[in-house]
Amino acid sequence: MSFTSLSYFLFLPVTAAVYYRLPRRWKNPALLLFSYGFYLCWTPGHALLLLGSTLCTWGCGLAIGKGRGSRRLWLLAALLVNFGGLFLFKYFNFFTALVCGLFGAQPPRLGLALPVGISFFVFQGAGYVIDVYRGRTEPERSISDYALFIAFFPHIAAGPIDRAGALLPQLKAPRPFSDENLKAGTLRFLWGLTKKLVLADGLAAVVDAAFSDVGNYNGGQLLFAALCFAVQLYCDFSAYSDMALGSARVLGLRLAENFRFPYAARTVREFWQRWHMSLSTWFRDYLYFPLGGSRVPKWRHCLNLLIVFAVSGLWHGAAMTFVVWGALHGLLQAGGVLLRPWTGRLGWQEKPLWRMVSRVRTFALAAGAFVFFRADSLGDAVHVLRSSAGFLLRPYLPALTALGQSRAALAVLGLYLLLLLTVDILSEKRDLSAWFGGRHAARYAAYCFLIASALIFGRYGNAYDAQEFLYFRF
Repeated sequence: MSFTSLSYFLFLPVTAAVYYRLPRRWKNPALLLFSYGFYLCWTPGHALLLLGSTLCTWGCGLAIGKGRGSRRLWLLAALLVNFGGLFLFKYFNFFTALVCGLFGAQPPRLGLALPVGISFFVFQGAGYVIDVYRGRTEPERSISDYALFIAFFPHIAAGPIDRAGALLPQLKAPRPFSDENLKAGTLRFLWGLTKKLVLADGLAAVVDAAFSDVGNYNGGQLLFAALCFAVQLYCDFSAYSDMALGSARVLGLRLAENFRFPYAARTVREFWQRWHMSLSTWFRDYLYFPLGGSRVPKWRHCLNLLIVFAVSGLWHGAAMTFVVWGALHGLLQAGGVLLRPWTGRLGWQEKPLWRMVSRVRTFALAAGAFVFFRADSLGDAVHVLRSSAGFLLRPYLPALTALGQSRAALAVLGLYLLLLLTVDILSEKRDLSAWFGGRHAARYAAYCFLIASALIFGRYGNAYDAQEFLYFRF
């Protein structure tokens, strides 16, 4: 059940209506049933995997908290079971192909479908157990509250990856109906819906055409498609996050923010402080810091960055294109560490012109790396980058309409990109939900505009269902 489906447009208000009519003690159990019902709509058989992962981390967390036996053994058991399941479903075929390829043998293959959200709920459960082991979170005694923390339907499919210390206390607090939550949640959900249907899916037509046959397009067209993908991915995933946070807000809960205008970043390091923030902070707290972080010799600091970002790339997908994408970001960050003693002395870094140049440079580096993220193979990615570089050396006017969008459609995309840029810039300076909340006419005008935008300019696939969110694949 996708956030953009007609069934979800019915599911969310029905869930909210039932939820707010129930006594407080039944709210969480009811929300848990709705969440599992939501997940069963995806892949019914994989609900058992979700339940098993939940019971494992909950039980091990209790054992760690009570000090039964070796706390470290309980932690290792929880991590092995959860990451073992993730490896089996997501990485077994990839690693066996790599190993067998070294010896020229035929690799065994498992025909297992990837469960929706497995990368997210495994990381969320693992983070909880580690926090209990470190003493940062008390073990949760209520299985229903903990199961809801893991399976809450707005974040189960593609995050954000919430922390127990932030979400579990909210689940235990009273959550009466709030008109403010309803208004703010609805506005954010509709903004995410518009970003998905108009921008992300509109740009997808250009990107899919180019990357499906990179040899059929010239350098200017491939460069345009690569830039479109960088924007498409941001619009697609931030749209999902907006719709998830909006859905949770309607129910009186606040999930972790995932994006904060990432393409305004001036360095690659800052980019990752603004992009997919719940995952970035997860890797920071549970992998980067245990490796030593930056409190080690410089060569070790650079190695830690390379390890973290290579693993981050692998988290996104079981393919060498994702590993290379992650490693590129690790190299860029390591380069920033090595150059920091010199760049930090340059006084012109804070001048307005240089701030603009640094933002353009960071966007270009991120977009270039994203070519590996999107390409079907390393060869395709290299071809796109080489052709794009050739175009920049000898520019010409490319025929952009050959990529599957008319001039009128491209003009509409350009206008909505300006709207996106305006909203992101304003969001940096103020809380737009609060601003609209106090202005009834402006809020209802925004509702009407966003609904009309999705209906008129939104792109729909078969049976009037939009394309799936990109991060459902991870």
